[in-house]
Amino acid sequence: MWELEFSTSRSSGPGGQNVNKLETKVELRLDIAHSPSLTDSQRSAILSRLKSRIDSEGVLRIVAQASRSQWSNKQEAIDKLIELLQEALKPRKARKRTSPTKSARERRLQGKKLLSQKKRARNRPGDE
Repeated sequence: MWELEFSTSRSSGPGGQNVNKLETKVELRLDIAHSPSLTDSQRSAILSRLKSRIDSEGVLRIVAQASRSQWSNKQEAIDKLIELLQEALKPRKARKRTSPTKSARERRLQGKKLLSQKKRARNRPGDE
């Protein structure tokens, strides 16, 4: 838990004076690139699968501001982090190479013939 860094700020959206007084928005940061609790294989898997959510320094940022309670938003951010890491570390099934079936090849060729005939029909007679 010591690797998680929380920061709070004022949340946007409805909430009356609560928005103006309290810091309920929670930002959770986890330094994936330098985390000592991750193995190299886990680190590379997370960095590759969550690259759109990780910045150039290797820090994963999660923002939660749905609730008017800072505690609820903190819990939501932790839950999001757990869900993201579980999804990123789930082993992927290796893809087995398959060749198209005979009927699939015939359907593909039939479609190509139909398209060819349609295009040929566009020509004026005698242009061929």
